[in-house]
Amino acid sequence: MISIDIDPVAFTLGGLEVRWYGIAVALAVLTVLLVTVKEGKRLGVAEDLLYSLFLWGIIGGLLLSRVVHVVDFLVLHPGEHIDLLRFDGLGLYGAILGAPLSAFLYTQVHHIPWSSMARVGDAVALGAPLGQAIGRVGCFINGCCHGAIAAVPWAVVYTQPDTFCEYPGMPVQPTQVYFIAWNLVVFGVVWALRKVKRPEGISFLVYLMLYSAGDFVIRFWRVNDPFAGGLQQGQVISLGIILACAPILWWKLRGFRAAARDEAGPQA
Repeated sequence: MISIDIDPVAFTLGGLEVRWYGIAVALAVLTVLLVTVKEGKRLGVAEDLLYSLFLWGIIGGLLLSRVVHVVDFLVLHPGEHIDLLRFDGLGLYGAILGAPLSAFLYTQVHHIPWSSMARVGDAVALGAPLGQAIGRVGCFINGCCHGAIAAVPWAVVYTQPDTFCEYPGMPVQPTQVYFIAWNLVVFGVVWALRKVKRPEGISFLVYLMLYSAGDFVIRFWRVNDPFAGGLQQGQVISLGIILACAPILWWKLRGFRAAARDEAGPQA
């Protein structure tokens, strides 16, 4: 068993508490930005466009992540009150879905062809899993997003009085660590794809599908109330993303291979 006795509050500035979770989220956002901009330059995306889209993505991601959390809360706790204007609860999938949606709105406002965003998506696909891994470090310290009670040797026991763990003093599955490890695997796959000749947008689709597949599996060990059909809300969204991306991935690869065959010409 691994004992965690870290105060979720890193330090205070006057009456303001600065939490490790907030620090991790800030570092995660910064990582996504820096990696995305660097990869975007390599792919030939204008830097000013990347910064504009990133700003819109943060706004859209925060808003939709709040919506996802509120919907989840109202479904699981009907009749209970929740303050819609407070951002004390966010759903990660809201950020994943909200960022592309806000980018789409940006392209419509500025009359930019949506098809040109494929390279932007590929750049984001490299930075996003790294940022998500860093963000999960904040979850691990915070005690939130943990797994069920378990007797596995690598179980974690939260002993800090202010932990967000629902089972303080009890050994739980460190699902935050599972998420960190899986995000690093996804990053490794996307990194490897950079060396492969492929159609634009493939890296982004692979990132979404791989992350969703890992999220779907890991949530079987994570503590969350069922949302629909015995599955958690995140698992339902995971399946939706995979089902939506799979045909697009197939269509892109099919067209790319057909174009390659046409370019090669008839075999001698």
